[in-house]
Parts: sequence; structure tokens; C-alpha cells
Amino acid sequence: MDKIETILSTLSLEQKADLCSGLDAWNTFPIREYGIPQILMTDGPHGLRKQYDESTAMLETSVPATCFPAAATTACSWDKGLLYRLGAALGSEARKENISMVLGPGINIKRSPLCGRNFEYFSEDPVLSGELGAAMIEGIQSTGTGACVKHFAANNREYFRMVSNSIVDERALREIYLSGFERAVKKAHPYAVMSSYNMLNGSYCGETKELIDGILRKEWGYDGIVVSDWGACYNRENGIAAGMDLEMPYSGEENTERIIRNVQNGNLSEDALDACVRRILSFVFRCEENSSLPFECNMEKNHDLAREAAAQSAVLLKNECGVLPLKAGTKVALIGEFAENPRYQGAGSSMINPARLETALEEFPKYGIDFTYAKGFPLDTDEIDETLALAAEETVSGADVAIILAGLPSRYEMEGIDRTHMHIPQNQIDLIERISKIKPVVVVLHGGAPVEMPWLSAVSALLHCYLGGEAGASATAMLLTGAANPCGKLAESYPLLVSDNPSYRFFSDDRHNVEYRESIYVGYRYYDAAEKEVLFPFGFGLSYTTFSYSGLQVSSGTFTAGQTLTVSVQVQNTGSAPGAEIVQCYCKEDSSPVKRLCGFEKVWLQPGESKQVSFTLTDKDFSFYSNGGWKLQEDAHILIGASSQDLRLGAMVSIDGGQAAPSYPVSTDGHWDAVKFYALFDKIPQVTFKKRPFTINATLSDFDSVAIGRAIHRFIRSFVLKHLEPGNYNSYQIMLQLLEENPMRTLVSMSGGFFTYGMARGVLMVVNGQLFMGAFAFFSAYRKRKKRKIKSN
Repeated sequence: MDKIETILSTLSLEQKADLCSGLDAWNTFPIREYGIPQILMTDGPHGLRKQYDESTAMLETSVPATCFPAAATTACSWDKGLLYRLGAALGSEARKENISMVLGPGINIKRSPLCGRNFEYFSEDPVLSGELGAAMIEGIQSTGTGACVKHFAANNREYFRMVSNSIVDERALREIYLSGFERAVKKAHPYAVMSSYNMLNGSYCGETKELIDGILRKEWGYDGIVVSDWGACYNRENGIAAGMDLEMPYSGEENTERIIRNVQNGNLSEDALDACVRRILSFVFRCEENSSLPFECNMEKNHDLAREAAAQSAVLLKNECGVLPLKAGTKVALIGEFAENPRYQGAGSSMINPARLETALEEFPKYGIDFTYAKGFPLDTDEIDETLALAAEETVSGADVAIILAGLPSRYEMEGIDRTHMHIPQNQIDLIERISKIKPVVVVLHGGAPVEMPWLSAVSALLHCYLGGEAGASATAMLLTGAANPCGKLAESYPLLVSDNPSYRFFSDDRHNVEYRESIYVGYRYYDAAEKEVLFPFGFGLSYTTFSYSGLQVSSGTFTAGQTLTVSVQVQNTGSAPGAEIVQCYCKEDSSPVKRLCGFEKVWLQPGESKQVSFTLTDKDFSFYSNGGWKLQEDAHILIGASSQDLRLGAMVSIDGGQAAPSYPVSTDGHWDAVKFYALFDKIPQVTFKKRPFTINATLSDFDSVAIGRAIHRFIRSFVLKHLEPGNYNSYQIMLQLLEENPMRTLVSMSGGFFTYGMARGVLMVVNGQLFMGAFAFFSAYRKRKKRKIKSN
């Protein structure tokens, strides 16, 4: 009997249940008498957010760490090697801080550009998301640090995320929303998979046996732990039965007691509990063993890597008359408050305390940019400040070119809060249009998601830097001056208008039931199939050089199940500057409008140099999901190009035993037919939340329908906000939104035992009209609450 089985055979039922929940907000529960250590994990995914206070899950001050570019940025590098190196650097810093697991990367699909957390995710495409996610996981874990891929699954909006139900048909679920996870799990074997807050087709993801035990474990062969997102445990015994091993953070004794009680009364199999404990023990002992491995952490090198990543990930979207790179001696008017207060990361649980944050004001002179600065517009309001605007116009009048640092302020996009539009602030739009009438304008755009650009025709050049991390300013200077050649390409489509997005009408129209009526028509799959014009297509990006494609070769004109097919193409740098091209391989049925990315490679070329780029395609690249399994399509049109719409070469391949994929009509106006959508399901997977009587799933905003509820709402809100760090606008807004939209059970889970289930039941009794009994229950539970302690026999 090995070590784990020996320990498991001697643990009491209570001890087993204890191990299935955290000690506090960030540590697993230890049992010292059996040599079971506590393991520390922290937020990622583009840097470490190790809080000084490990007892709380509130967004509090964290230790300084390298803030790498966000996933929305690095996805535009399309560079698996770069993501591996970023992961390794992140893992090295984790080792330095005695952290055993980083909570990242996040690889959810960007279904809509409005999702407030899109900056934390890679792409609208599962192949790109899965490949980059796998590379980052491998990099993190190469250092002996574990990675936790998240959020599993179909968690694609923030609006009422704790109580929303993603209604996704089988084909879209498998081909779009699970495919990236499958790729990352099978290739990189992460230590952990994080279950998401939402329901999927009527069941909470952390309690869905088919999803966790069936697809993730049995079908994909995953043998690591499944950990809840923070506060995402609903019915704990159902989670154990489904294989959701670890609840984080510690939420009080009730869930532990529920596990014990349900095993004792026969409602929960102790074998299911043992399976969870076995995986947790394997995880903690693996982490403990890794803690003695050698590692090297060089913060200066990590800062340099952050700069390299930002430079490789920026996307040149427009460059009329070769205004970029700037010529030596160009007099620049630098406009925009981002020059002194950079937008370099997203807001929420991924907020990093940067070890060394650069600004454009400090870095641009180091690269020979001769500029005069004007603030131009304030970041804390959308209102036009005429004094600032006039000062900017005066500054521009004496320059050769204006560089305007524009984009989304942090108050526009953050975890927990979806955007309601795709505009940048009006004061920025106004200034861009005014300045463009005076001198040529280069816009350097910052933000974690697509924006509408009614001002695009007014500018000469557009360099999209997304969220460039702590070294984004020097990377931008390198790109503007030609010290680096832009080589990023968009990892998501940019629609002309937000209403052009296929999910627009069904993204936030319902608090609880989110209909994915567009099915497989996500991102470029939709825009191309519907022949809808976009501002910039998926995979698009310019360079200071040019590339040609030739000599397409396919290893066979026929594909048979179980074989591989090799596709090769010659790519040449036909310009005068060294640069990198991202070669993209797509596949589609000849009769179908839907094409999908099958592979991509980034190739670096000197002027005049050419290289052969090859892709190896397998069954999965030629398959669709239908009736419970993968089926080979009837033929394959292979397309090679520089973006989803710039396809240079193609070849047809016949497929032995293939069949036509089922059709689902594409809507060109976003009005997806409900009857056709629900015909894709055996039963309608909608859920109904009863507003009265109030239950543990009620939110504070639900309480507003009764007078006593409004009073309780105001009290809890003022109490929580009073304890936030002063001056932290983003934390304030996030907590404000979470208080409005989180159910009572989540407030319990996230309180670290301060607010217990017993206290929550007392509150619910009060708002349901049982004033005195509820008050008695609340204060009785308040007196009994206790901080979790490490127990011993």
C-alpha cells in the first residue's frame, strides 16, 4: 500500500471532509499528524497576486511582482514559445514566493466583446486559446509550480455570473467552448482545473458529473484536481459526487458538516469522497516534493521578457503613407493621460502590484522620441475638458505628428462587470477628431477588448498595444521608432458595431438564462459565414515589411481516419525590414460557409529570406460533433493565409467515409430563431429562480422588493465598502457590483467564516417576514461562528 492509500485508510470521516475545503482564502487544509502540508496558491494569470493577508479573498494589497501583458495581449503574439517562457518566468516568481500553484491561465472563449473579463482570456477561437494555454501551463509547470486552467466551462459573461445558466447546444459546446480545455488538458496536464460559477444547461458546472467525471476525467484522461472558483460551491455533496475535489476559499463549517452528514445517511458514497481526497493528497504531496527543486528567479530578466512580450503582441492596424516608424528628428506631440498613468492591466482578481511600472513620459526619450506632452483629456470622466483640449491643440501646432495614447480606462472593463457598449470615452473621440484636422495622428490604443472606431478614417496610423504590462511603455517606444517591427495579429474579430456580434441580442437580456443561439457561429466563423463586413478580421495585423506565400503542398489528396495529413507552404519576406509572419491554416467543408482554424506558426525572416512552414492535421481537424460523438466531414478545403479573410492558397482533400455536417441556419441580422435553436436539445435546459420566498440563492438586489430587505441591503453594502482599501476605485466598483449580483450563499463562501450559513438563514427569515425569529437565529449563529483552526486528534 502506497503512502496516499495508507493515509487514506486511517483518516476519519471528519478529516476527509476537512481536506476537501481550504484552510483560509489561499491555503489547502493541513493535517500535520499525517504529514499532510498546507499548499499555497495565488491568483494569476499574467503575474502573481500574492496578498499579504492570506486569510481573506478580498482584493487587498499584494506583494510586488512582474506584471506581464494580459492574455488578451499575448494572444496576439500567436507565439507558443513566448507563452512558454512567460509561464516559466511566472512559475519562477511563484517559487520565490513559496507559492505552489498559480490560478491561470484563463482560456474561456470570447463569445462577445462586451464580457468584462475578456482581457483575461486569449481568443474567440478554441485552437488558438488551447495551444497558447497549453504552452503557458507547460512553462509554469517546468519550474515545479502548478498551473490551474480556468474557468470550466462556458463562463462567457460577468453579469449575474453566480446564478446564470449558459444554454449551449451539444455541437457548439464540444467544438467551441470545451475544445480549448481539451487541448490544454491533453497537451499540458495542468495540476488543477477550476470549475466556473455558472450553470451549464441547467446544472452548476461544479456539480455536473457528466462534465467533470465524464468528459474531463474519463474521456480526456485528466487525473489532477478540480477546484472551485472562489465562492462557487452550491450543493457541496453534489460537488463531491461529481468529482469537484476542493472548495475554495474556506466558507465555514457547514459544507464540511454537509459532507459528513450525507455520507453518514447514505446520500453520498464514501468512495466518491475517498476519490476526491486521494486526488487532493496526490496534489499536495506533489507540490511539497516540488518545493525542494532548484529554481532561478531574475526579476530584471522577467521585466525584459515582459517588454519583449508586449512588443511581439502589439498589432499594427493602420499605417498610411508609412507614417510609422517615426523618422529621426520627427517632432512629436504626445497627447493623453495614459502617458503618465498607463493602462497596462485589467481590474479584478488578476490585478498585479507591478515590481517596476514604466510610463511613456519616462521611456520615450530613451528611444530618441522628441516630444512635447499635453494631457488632452481626463481619465476619470467622459466629459470633455475644453481647457485640456485647447492646450493639446496648441501643443500639436508646433509638432510634425501627434501621437495620441487612447483607449479604455480601467473603469470601462473589469471583472464582475460587463461593458454595455464598445465606445472609447467621448472626450477621447472628440480630441482625436480635433487633432486630426491639425496634424497627422498616430493613435496608440490601449484596452483589453475590441472597440468601435468611428474615428478611424481620421487617423494616419493605429497601433493597438492592448494591455502591455509593466514594460509596455518601452515596448511601445521600440515599435514607434522601428527598433522593433510589429508582428502581432488580432486574436479576435473587430466588428463595425457591437450589434453586429452574433450574440448581441442574447448576451445580457436575461439575468438567469443565457441562450447561445448563435451555436457554432462564434467570432470569425459567424462574420465569414454571414458575409458580414468587419472593421478588422480575426488574424489581421500589419508589419513594416511584406510577405509572400507560394508552393502549397499537401501530403495526400485523400484522408483516412487515424492518419495524419501534412500541409506545407513557402513564406518569403519580400520587404526591406526583418520581421515575423504568422501563417494560419484553416479548414472547411467545401459546401459549408464555416471555416475553422486548424493550426498556426510564427516564422521570423530576414529581408529576402524564405522558409517552409508545415502543419500536421489529424482526425479532429476534419471532424464535427454530432449525436454524442465526433464524425469525419465529407471533404476538406484547406486554406492558408495571413488572416481569416486574407487566404492566399488552398487545396481540396477528399475524406474516406466522411459525411455532411448537420446544418444550422446562419442569421445575417442577429435574430436567431428560438424554435430552431431549441430543436438542438432533447429538453429545454432553462432554469427558474423563484423570487419569493427569498432563498440562499437570492441576491441583495432581490431584497429591495421589501422594506426590511432594502434596509439590510444598505447595511451590508455600507459595512463591506467601509472595509475596502481607501482610494482603490476598481476594487470599490467590483465589490459594489458583486454585492448587487452575488447570491447570499456566495457572500457566505467569500467571507472566510465571518458571515456563516446560519447567519444567512437568519437574514433570510427576517426578509421573509419572520423578524424576531430571524434576528434570534442570526445572533445565535453570530455567537457560534469561528475561524477555521487546524485540528488534531
